Amino acid sequence: MSLGNLPWLLLGCVSVALGALGLVLPLLPTTPFLLLGAYGFARSSPRLHAWLVDHPQLGGYIRDWQTHRAIDRRAKRLSVGAMAGALALSIALGLSPALLTVQGVVLLAAAAFVLSRPSPPR
Repeated sequence: MSLGNLPWLLLGCVSVALGALGLVLPLLPTTPFLLLGAYGFARSSPRLHAWLVDHPQLGGYIRDWQTHRAIDRRAKRLSVGAMAGALALSIALGLSPALLTVQGVVLLAAAAFVLSRPSPPR
């Protein structure tokens, strides 16, 4: 492996670790990190990319996106719920209205994107 691939490999490793944590931590998303990990591995390590895409628990998210540009219904619900929870927490913590506005706009755009994606065929 060349040194030019090292940043992509690190991106893949960190993203997959965060995605795996997202399986058990309610406010951390899984799918975006796994997609980012697959992107990094595709540019640095064909072996790790194949491992991730073929992984029994993690690979389905990536295959759904690569094949159908789709996000699973459960993942959509969890993602939007996590976004709503993060905004609610920010409101409860009394963050400034300007910060809440920016956060709300960004989360609304992210939720609109997630919800606009089709669900994969069953």
